[in-house]
Amino acid sequence: MLRRDIFRGALAGAGTLLGLRAAAATDEEKPKVAYHLSDVDKVNFVLGNIKNHYDGTGGNVGIVLVVHGPALAAFKSRSASGAISSSFSGLTRQGLDPYACANTMRSMEIALADLLDGFQAADKGGVVKLAELQRQGYAYLRP
Repeated sequence: MLRRDIFRGALAGAGTLLGLRAAAATDEEKPKVAYHLSDVDKVNFVLGNIKNHYDGTGGNVGIVLVVHGPALAAFKSRSASGAISSSFSGLTRQGLDPYACANTMRSMEIALADLLDGFQAADKGGVVKLAELQRQGYAYLRP
């Protein structure tokens, strides 16, 4: 009887351990994508691509958006169009992780507080952030 209880306990522990490993593997296998946006005329297009990416994967994707150059002006909270503001807000609620190039912010005299909520500064620059993300296994997309 004691041997049977030990065996059952070992099986239960192994099942729990295997379940934890399976959950960890699932998190590690979640695709990671970095979107690169610098062209102001592509802002709506890229936000639409990101929405389609979330929809197509059922939200099972980690997406980072790195914005620099002229495109950054489209995300200024005081002047952003209603469509951009609404789309961006919805995407951040889905998990979008947006970064603004610190070099562009300096040259355009834009503070982080001037941008739509959710942005973080890419302190070393947008292109450096993109290279770092690629080293971390992110797929690079520039629509």
